Amino acid sequence: MACGFRRSIACQLSRVLDLPPENLIKSISAVPISRKEEVADFQLSVDSLLENNNDHSRPDIQIQAMRLAEKLKCDTVVSEISTGQGTVNFKINRELLTKTVLQQVIEDGSKYGLKSELFSGLPQKKIVVEFSSPNVAKKFHVGHLRSTIIGNFIANLKEALGHQVTRINYLGDWGMQFGLLGTGFQLFGYEEKLQSNPLQHLFEVYVQVNKEAADNKNVAKSAHEFFQRLELGDAQALALWRKFRDLSIDEYIRIYKRLGVHFDEYSGESFYREKSQEVLKLLDSKGLLQKTIKGTAVVDLSGNGDPSSVCTVMRSDGTSLYATRDIAAAIDRMEKYNFDEMIYVTDKGQKKHFQQVFQMLHIMGYDWAERCLHVPFGVVQGMKTRRGDVTFLEDVLNEIRLRMLQNMASIKTTKELENPQETAERVGLAALIIQDFRGLLLSDYQFSWDRVFQSRGDTGVFLQYTHARLHSLEETFGCGYLNDFNTACLQEPQSVSILQHLLRFDEVLYRSSQDLQPRHIVSYLLTLSHLAAVAHKTLHIRNSPPEVAGARLHLFRAVRSVLANGMKLLGITPAHRHRIC
Repeated sequence: MACGFRRSIACQLSRVLDLPPENLIKSISAVPISRKEEVADFQLSVDSLLENNNDHSRPDIQIQAMRLAEKLKCDTVVSEISTGQGTVNFKINRELLTKTVLQQVIEDGSKYGLKSELFSGLPQKKIVVEFSSPNVAKKFHVGHLRSTIIGNFIANLKEALGHQVTRINYLGDWGMQFGLLGTGFQLFGYEEKLQSNPLQHLFEVYVQVNKEAADNKNVAKSAHEFFQRLELGDAQALALWRKFRDLSIDEYIRIYKRLGVHFDEYSGESFYREKSQEVLKLLDSKGLLQKTIKGTAVVDLSGNGDPSSVCTVMRSDGTSLYATRDIAAAIDRMEKYNFDEMIYVTDKGQKKHFQQVFQMLHIMGYDWAERCLHVPFGVVQGMKTRRGDVTFLEDVLNEIRLRMLQNMASIKTTKELENPQETAERVGLAALIIQDFRGLLLSDYQFSWDRVFQSRGDTGVFLQYTHARLHSLEETFGCGYLNDFNTACLQEPQSVSILQHLLRFDEVLYRSSQDLQPRHIVSYLLTLSHLAAVAHKTLHIRNSPPEVAGARLHLFRAVRSVLANGMKLLGITPAHRHRIC
């Protein structure tokens, strides 16, 4: 695999440069493939060796590269050494490259790329990821959808790297909305509707009671009283609240299953009603709590009265706020999980909120606050279903399935699919995820259903079609060819380009593990699919000599395996039936 080749190159460099091989491995990178010309397999950036050299009069980088290349020799691994712009380039023995990469892909299976030396010495951590976090009875808006798929990707990646991951869904399940909801249900609620479609019915009740409360002071007063009963622990009010919450969670679990997402814990703001009072007492005991004229309590994070650094932690009636409950939740999770890292996945509008939460934890004396990380993302504009603005996650999933089924209806063989609904949803979800993950997570973007479902170009539909087509090759020609293969049969430019690209998978995983951006993996998989599409047209299996057919089948199987690995990390379930093609 790439790391074996890297180590071999690093060992030769270490003898010349008098540096340990470990110091050199990460400076040796696989060269991105080029459509215009054949490229080397690995390159060493001479600049990276001189990064710690502060002497600005250092020799010209190009001269340094040439001098270093002259001292190196070809061996059984490296067949050619050349120089580029400030780089020393290494070409691997072609037959060794072919045999090693394909064997490694098949042997490592789902762990291909993760066993690389780039990850050696990586400490295994306990990681908490909080994501999705919708509000019970309110809209599951597009921000919650982004949080769900991004958080799922981060949790998948961390788990693949061997970390112990806890996935938490922190529901908005407390607050004045439940006063309104309790009163609203008593006025407009129906038990049978609540049981059959809790999210829809609670939302309808919430909208209706909000309108009533705006026009009728008695309804507003009744809602306030209901929430006070909740805060005081009234058994009847709590029983109704618990029913709303439990039915909603059951419904969310069913919908998340369609997305291929699961959680280890369904937590919520309600868990931290009492503990947030302990936070207020602790802040007060440290002299950090300040009362305002309005009766609210604030913490001045600047220490000098800067209004932009003041965080409100208590309402005038003594009840806690979102920030206080987040602090209580962080302290509780540290006690429960003893995490090495806790990641919050929310939209960028909450950036200041989390900065203040982490800062408050720090001034309260919790040094582990530096282990907390906020992964922000941008706003999606223009996502509408045929029914209008997105209200529920299920609306999006149903829209995806409907549109994809319509796309597939034009393909004659769609009727032969065992489960066209499931296939449509699987392919459609891939389309949605790839559109979302193609750019920087922090970027805003304009949503387009037409662009999402294009079958050509850089889309999730194209990825799924490629995987399904490659899977059908294995189904058609069976596994009889896959026992052994002749490396000499895979020396065409199309084969070499694929092998070079497979070589880079560990670097792409490493880059995503560093910045938690899925776009590196997306870009890699799309390139791999384009290379496979070209090879599929030119490297025929049918009517080729058995030795050639077997080698090519081996190559396509490796491509499909790596494609599936990458898709699963992104939260995509690969489609297997070739009839969607």
